[in-house]
Amino acid sequence: MRSRSNSGVRLDGYARLVQETILCHQNPVTGLLPASTQKKDAWVRDNVYSVLAVWGLGMAYRKNADRDEDKAKAYELEQSVVKLMQGLLQCMMRQVAKVEKFKHTQSTKDCLHAKYDTPTCATVVRDDQWGHLQVDATSIYLLMLAQMTASGLRIISNMDEVAFIQNLVFYIEAAYKVADYGMWERGDKTNQGIPELNGSSVGMAKAALEAIDELDLFGAHGGPKSVIHVLPDEVEHCQSILCSMLPRASTSKEIDAGLLSVISFPAFAVEDADLVAITKSEIISKLQGRYGCCRFIRDGYRCPKEDPSRLHYDPAELKLFENIECEWPVFWTYLILDGIFAGDLVQVQEYREALEGILIRGKNGIKLVPELYSVPREKVEEEYSNPHTVDRVAMGQLPHMWGQSLYILGCLLAEGFLAPGEIDPLNRRFSTNFKPDVVVQVCVLAESEEIQEMLGDLGITVQTMSEVLPIRVLPARILSHVYVRLGNCKKLNLSGRPYRHIGVLGTSKFYEIRDRFYIFTPQFLDQHHFYLALDNQMIVEMLRTELAYLSSCWRMTGRPTLTFPITRSMLVEEGDAINPCILATLRKLQDGYFAGARVQMSDLSSFQTTSFHTCLSFLENDDSLLEDEYDEDDDEYGEEYNTCGHSGGSKDMFDRYLTQLLHSTTTKCHLPPIQRGQHHVFSAEHTTRDILSLMAQVQGLNMPKSSMYLPVTPAMNKLRRSLNLLEVPHLQHGPHAKQQKLHSAADLHLPRDSQGNTDFAALVKQLKECPTLQDQADILYILYIMKGADWPVELSGPGQGGVSVRCLLEELYVQAGACKEWGLIRYISGILHKRVEVLAEACTDLISHHKQLTVGLPPEPRERVITVPLPPEELNTLIYEASGQDISIAVLTQEIMVYLAMYVRSQPALFGDMLRLRIGLIMQVMATELARSLHCSGEEASESLMSLSPFSMKSLLHHILSGKEFGVERSMRPIQSTATSPAISIHELGHTGATKTERTGIHKLKSEIKQIFSGGLSLNSNVTSPRSTRCSSPSTPSGMLSPVGPGPADGQLHWEERQGQWLRRRRLDGAINRVPMGFYQKVWKILQKCHGLSIDGYVLPSSTTREMTAGEIKFAVQVESVLNHVPQPEYRQLLVETVMVLGLVADVDVDSIGGIIHVDRILHLANDLFLTDQKLNSASEYFLEKDPATGICNFFYDSAPSGSYGTMTYLSKATVTYVQDFLPSSSCLMQ
Repeated sequence: MRSRSNSGVRLDGYARLVQETILCHQNPVTGLLPASTQKKDAWVRDNVYSVLAVWGLGMAYRKNADRDEDKAKAYELEQSVVKLMQGLLQCMMRQVAKVEKFKHTQSTKDCLHAKYDTPTCATVVRDDQWGHLQVDATSIYLLMLAQMTASGLRIISNMDEVAFIQNLVFYIEAAYKVADYGMWERGDKTNQGIPELNGSSVGMAKAALEAIDELDLFGAHGGPKSVIHVLPDEVEHCQSILCSMLPRASTSKEIDAGLLSVISFPAFAVEDADLVAITKSEIISKLQGRYGCCRFIRDGYRCPKEDPSRLHYDPAELKLFENIECEWPVFWTYLILDGIFAGDLVQVQEYREALEGILIRGKNGIKLVPELYSVPREKVEEEYSNPHTVDRVAMGQLPHMWGQSLYILGCLLAEGFLAPGEIDPLNRRFSTNFKPDVVVQVCVLAESEEIQEMLGDLGITVQTMSEVLPIRVLPARILSHVYVRLGNCKKLNLSGRPYRHIGVLGTSKFYEIRDRFYIFTPQFLDQHHFYLALDNQMIVEMLRTELAYLSSCWRMTGRPTLTFPITRSMLVEEGDAINPCILATLRKLQDGYFAGARVQMSDLSSFQTTSFHTCLSFLENDDSLLEDEYDEDDDEYGEEYNTCGHSGGSKDMFDRYLTQLLHSTTTKCHLPPIQRGQHHVFSAEHTTRDILSLMAQVQGLNMPKSSMYLPVTPAMNKLRRSLNLLEVPHLQHGPHAKQQKLHSAADLHLPRDSQGNTDFAALVKQLKECPTLQDQADILYILYIMKGADWPVELSGPGQGGVSVRCLLEELYVQAGACKEWGLIRYISGILHKRVEVLAEACTDLISHHKQLTVGLPPEPRERVITVPLPPEELNTLIYEASGQDISIAVLTQEIMVYLAMYVRSQPALFGDMLRLRIGLIMQVMATELARSLHCSGEEASESLMSLSPFSMKSLLHHILSGKEFGVERSMRPIQSTATSPAISIHELGHTGATKTERTGIHKLKSEIKQIFSGGLSLNSNVTSPRSTRCSSPSTPSGMLSPVGPGPADGQLHWEERQGQWLRRRRLDGAINRVPMGFYQKVWKILQKCHGLSIDGYVLPSSTTREMTAGEIKFAVQVESVLNHVPQPEYRQLLVETVMVLGLVADVDVDSIGGIIHVDRILHLANDLFLTDQKLNSASEYFLEKDPATGICNFFYDSAPSGSYGTMTYLSKATVTYVQDFLPSSSCLMQ
């Protein structure tokens, strides 16, 4: 018999350690591991981590086998792993109904349980008795299932299990928007059962989705049907949300040691090496102690100040846990593994030595990893005074099986028994490696031969859709329908993937279905239910965004292929030439570089060999395809896709299924043709808004009147006015209002019958004769409200059969789209309650990036806050309610939400210092900017805003968000155009004509501010937003302080041309809730030194700091909730500047700066000082004029921060005056 080698002896030692600490606890029936001898239940996460050492040891034995017994030992260990993984699968499959339900609800009550009964796989607590929703637990199971399968283990045994795993993929793919309880099962750290979005869950889900994509669950013995499919856009969503969160862990935890599992082994979910380093360094600097790392700051679990008799904490109690949190050795095992994978031998050695020092020796000298180390109760005060000095005692489970397993795995790797690639066969460890540039393949197709000829004449050679056969080109929504079949399993009652939109990563692949090739056009060309795709400039803008996204986010082998069809709507109005912006785009694509992306243009057949291919075998032999009924709305589709398919008599079931999905009836023309130069049916004083107001009254609704808080003069008191986003509200009360309502109804001159009721037959006759789109829309809206959407309009005469009002509105929508009548398109979209297809996704994107949304015009309660993702219908209803049933505002709200989501994905830096996006206020700012630039009334500006093209609307929004200066100009449309809405162009301005002081703005703030305190306090911090450094160009005079309503004062600018720039800047920043960098941390410091801050009557108490740390988003939300009670945006911004100055005073080395500090009093004191100085300088009455709403001098609002008469000077003096009793006398000599 051969003697045992040294390595064999050492391996046997680890085998004994694994047996005595882990495998001896494994249940012989289910294969599950209890958490410890005290806790008998089996946690999913703990089980997966605990079995990793067994898996690693099995591979080590197989690799280092000295004799046959070693191979037998390897097989035994591997089968223990398989048994445990199958046991967990059985637990979850027993809850298959929850998986099905959760896909649609994402509710904490419909999720898989976090722990199960070890001997029976049954549940142990009710749905509402535990924080069960832990996406990271399901994700770590899927991730390690993929890794173990790739290493050669056979865990999944039949197609039903494959279908279940596919549905688990759907279960976790929405992780980026699911608030769960996280890996510590507590959710929010107050431990009150409040779920929150956790970075550890999002990261683990992202890793699991990437690992299991295109993996054959039967390993080497499988075929196409046992392959798992993941949609790449879901992975990318998780990636972008994770990157926007890190190093923060959640809204209540500014850092969490659990993120080590995301940035390193096992997930390796972050691709940015710098972000990995920052997160790791934050964990080590803020959480590491002498015995391991704390889980997060102010973690009360098992620490001496925790009250074990209750589960939850009082918010103010959390401060007690600071500096005495328990330290967990398990995190050092992660850092050992991190060092091994990074090749950092010094880190490995350092943490192995540290860990050896805190292990506990058990029976026969085996080394055990304890769960945690706690401060002894009698030494708490000593630890408070000198953190990390007291000797701690081990508590909790011994061994902590999860930590024990990772410790053994680290030893096997560090001692060379295993190579890193063996426990990471899917190569996730290379996620931060350099990735080569992606070349995006663009295939331009012509919808018809006519368009093909036009492009050919211009030197652009393209194919038509029919010429690319046998490759079939289809719209993106068809792919969504196809994926509904994925994971479908009747035996388990699993329905497959919920119908969701497919992103551009998913549509940029070739699909092989039933031996035929398919390619899909991107989603942005597919939005037939909303009007964004009707604007060619918008199409170009979305193409630019999607190409940039593809080149930066493509992770698959092969190149992405984007198909771009040129359709009739991309021609000029006459239809005899390609639209110039589309043509310019095609020229750029030919050059090979567009929107920062490398592109290559060619035909589809030449791209086939270099593209990524996905084989969707789940549709093979699926004969139930034609059984389902589809929503009628989904069948409105252009004919262009139908022309390229097989004939209608195709025998192939799948082809017939696609034809059924594509089926659409051509719209017949019922309405009369449009004539130019005709008079309106209704009198000229009645605009679209009048009709809206009247119909609202018919329904018994009260239309909202809104204000931008401008000093405006009342408009002439017309009974009904056009939409005016800038109007001061006038509420009507009593009998006079009722009388006015009746009078206004008569004013519309609706035809009457002999009884005095509305004569609908005459109204229909007017509809047949009216020559303009606007009149047709108005009459149809009146019919829609008074008779309903399905009322038949008998345009052909009595008895000929009517056409429903809805159908006529749809026809009018198409006509308005062809004429690019944007105001009318939005009007009809609102009447039909059209919903942007990606509205819910847009809302989710913004919320997942830690932004709160409000919809509706201020103030509350009309303005509604959205803090969690909502289902599409619920969101749509909320928007219409918040808009006061004003369809124009509701439609614009949806549009702006979509643009904000586009920017938060493509330019997240724009939103860096904004927490709450108030869409109603943003709309008012947009109207204000138009009123200012075009020197028109608020009413005209609001109408102009509604008439902007989607591209111009998006550009205007971008300029407002970015803080850049821009100009707005009127431009005349060509005479032959059918559009009647004014054309407005928006363009960025340079600094031409601005003085040097204006150009530098507040960049020179530090050097220009006077030293108010000698000694310890210097004002060296910016008090305005870093992005707000541009000043208005003097070439754009501000009308902000001039009346915007119609009247004799219209257009008079009292101020010199350069005035108004700082007021405007503050108003913009206040409206979009932008704050300076570090603002919330400054507020936290101030609250540490006083009893609270009072802002406009609302108090932010200092007790908030006992619950929340300075870096928590939760704290920032609390501050914002107080600031948002201030209705005037410019006043809010001055209050923010006041708080920043107060923050500088709080930096002085004093214990207290007062009780409740009234911030508005400091601001008014500064305003009084300013007025005193102005009077001394003999300023005219006009310059001393105050804003009646706030009492602040208008000229003070418009003062630059710096300079001897700047706001900073006066705010600093006022602040010191207010708190001087608390400052040391040596450091507060006022100048």
